[in-house]
Amino acid sequence: MAVIIKNGGLGTGGINFDAKTRRESITTEDLFYAHISGMDAMARGLRNAAALKETGLLNKLVSERYASWHQKGGLGQKIISGKVTFDELEQYSLSNPDPAESLGSGRQELAEIYLDMAIK
Repeated sequence: MAVIIKNGGLGTGGINFDAKTRRESITTEDLFYAHISGMDAMARGLRNAAALKETGLLNKLVSERYASWHQKGGLGQKIISGKVTFDELEQYSLSNPDPAESLGSGRQELAEIYLDMAIK
């Protein structure tokens, strides 16, 4: 849902949606209700994704997490632009064996709190 919001809608694409009979629900009416329930869940997800985007909290976390990818001359920029070789990446990895020292936390728990706050 967040991708649909980010892209401004579906455009000319779509989504794969499926409902099927299962367990003791085997009638056409059951399948009808399954579709209704599924579409309701999709609508709630879309509303929740929009609410999460409006706060900007998750986007801020992601921007902070990947800030090094946008630093001029940094390794991330070199990777994105294709200006680094595998040999250079290997040398970098061998020189920096513990990425946790330079990376900092991904703040997963905080991201999950933001998501939980947006779910209604």
